[in-house]
Amino acid sequence: QVQLVESGGGLVQVGGSLRLSCAASRRTFGSYAMGWFRQAPGKEREFVARVSWGGGSTYYADSVKGRFAISRDNAKNTMYLHMNGLKPEDTAVYYCAAARALYTNSVGSEYDYWGQGTQVTVSS
Repeated sequence: QVQLVESGGGLVQVGGSLRLSCAASRRTFGSYAMGWFRQAPGKEREFVARVSWGGGSTYYADSVKGRFAISRDNAKNTMYLHMNGLKPEDTAVYYCAAARALYTNSVGSEYDYWGQGTQVTVSS
């Protein structure tokens, strides 16, 4: 089992920045591919970004490309999502997820463990 805990969400104005963190409970964190997803009220959960086990491969949804950056520090068992240029449409609960694989894709069902989520609200 891997327990994931997100933090760093909050209220920010349009154009602002936030950094989300996802802390994992296991020392084998480095053997899991990781991802960020989000869910806005009344909408389906959607993929945001993913990173391979070592951090060398990343992929982003078109809606966040160029504004968000995913990274990980395996020594700290932590993944990050740096969010810049935030827009009202970025408002959602953000979830981190882990897959029992070195690489994964953008489909939620491919992930095995999920955090409880952290709220991000972008006000205009």
